[in-house]
Amino acid sequence: MVERTEWIKRQFAFGLPLGMYPNVVERVRGTPARLEDLTRSLTREVLTRRDGDKWSIQEHSGHLLDLEPLGMKRLDDFDAGRETLVAADMENRKTHDANHNANTIENILAALRKERMEFVRRLDAYDEGFVQRTALHPRLKVRIRVLDLAFFIAEHDDHHLARISELIRNSNSLSN
Repeated sequence: MVERTEWIKRQFAFGLPLGMYPNVVERVRGTPARLEDLTRSLTREVLTRRDGDKWSIQEHSGHLLDLEPLGMKRLDDFDAGRETLVAADMENRKTHDANHNANTIENILAALRKERMEFVRRLDAYDEGFVQRTALHPRLKVRIRVLDLAFFIAEHDDHHLARISELIRNSNSLSN
């Protein structure tokens, strides 16, 4: 198996043509369904099992929910014409403090779907001019478009979905 690159070490090439925007938005729209599909048949024990000090499946799921307000704030930044997008909390305090394992996966998934559909509703409403607006991404130190923000979020979603899939595979090998 190929080892996943750590998120913080990822490099991004933002340059998708404008015509890819509907495809990228569709990826972002599909994350809740993909996550629901991955977690549907898992027991609470598997969902909440930690890999040492690393997050459980449920904590990864909760982390995606925790970041929904950041995406909305960044859209607000584009709306307001701000030069720099709001920064992410690279310590992930919200996720560490949330105790997602005490919640249910159903609650997390329902909340993620609700928040994500509002985010996608906004993405769907933008015209070509807005999708091409730019602002500085504070960590990457590059100007990105609304299209690139959507791509960045889709990549982040996939990063966590891949880790969840890895945890599921590891769980299956433990039970065999």
